[in-house]
Order: sequence, then structure tokens, then C-alpha cells
Amino acid sequence: MCSLKNNNSNGYQRTDLYNEQATEQLSSHYKEILQIVGEDPSREGLNKTPERVAKAMQFLLQGYEIDPVEILRSAMFKEDYRQMVIVKDIEIYSMCEHHMLPFIGKAHVAYIPNGTITGLSKIARVVDVFARRLQVQERLTTQIKDCIQDTLKPLGVAVVIEAQHLCMQMRGVQKQHSITTTSDFVGAFEKVATREEFIKLISTKLS
Repeated sequence: MCSLKNNNSNGYQRTDLYNEQATEQLSSHYKEILQIVGEDPSREGLNKTPERVAKAMQFLLQGYEIDPVEILRSAMFKEDYRQMVIVKDIEIYSMCEHHMLPFIGKAHVAYIPNGTITGLSKIARVVDVFARRLQVQERLTTQIKDCIQDTLKPLGVAVVIEAQHLCMQMRGVQKQHSITTTSDFVGAFEKVATREEFIKLISTKLS
């Protein structure tokens, strides 16, 4: 949705790219929402809000337009390494599909290669693609696992997500300090010893 382009005179500048038709349609609906809740969308502080929110929603939900399988396939390499590969503390910013409020946290992802590895950044990008959709944390966890397993064909995949849900903090039960943890394992990680090693490694903090 946004990119940095080189400008010879001014260095790098941000360029935002949005679907004009989607922006117009969403803006119209958000303007109506403001009116329904009793606000005046024409006042100074709100006159550009519908367009801003329309663009924000396109950014927050851009994962629908990206194929996570192609991300992994873009950096697959033959390598005879059959030990655990872990990318942990991957920031997650997603939207709860029930109330369309954010949930924020971290994902820890591991796989054991079976002759093929992928670029480490691609694991984080796969997490982002699935997170940038309307989600529930349980499905997000499984989608990440399945994508890596089906594409790389490793000996096993493990995913743990820890997140705070604003739908529980700002409304409803209003428990500000609650954290939801989900996990999914396949292949070698279904063995207790392998799973325990993974949990120990993601719990270890760098000194």
C-alpha cells in the first residue's frame, strides 16, 4: 500500500498507493457512520476522516491481496540442515473479525527443514500477510503453520502466538492485562521432547 521511491533532489519520499474506487466507497460509508453516531463529518476535525479511515482499512487488511505461498517460493534454497529454525518475537497487528478491533502481540515460528530452507524474513512476511486480514487468533495460528508446512514440506512446523485483544480491553469484560496464547504443531513437533525444546528456546531471552 505504501512504498519509498528515490527522488534525486529530495532523497526518499513516501508514496501511498490505494484503490481509488475502494477509497471512495469506503469513505462514503464512514461519512454515513459518523452521521449516525451523532457527529458532524463536515467539521474541521472530521472532514477528511472518512478518507483517512478508508485508506487505513485498506492498509490494515492488505493481506487479502498478497499470496503467502509465493513469498516463501521466492526464496527457497536446497540445504542439508535438519535442525530447528526459529524466528521468534515477530510483531503481529491484526483485526478481530468479530468487533473489527485490533489484537496485537507476537508470533514465534519454527520449522525443521527437510532439504529446503527459506529466507528468514519470508517467515515474518507470511505472518504479516495472514495477520493483515480479518482474523481470529486461533485461525491465524493454523494458517501460518499450514502455509509453511504445505509449501516447504519440512519435517515439522510449530507456531505460538501471544496477543492482547482490544475487544476484551476496551469493551465487554474490560480485562486490560489478559493475554491469549494459541499454538499449533505438526510433524516432528508433535513429539513431546521436540515441542519442549521449542518452548524452552522461545522463552529464553537474550542477555
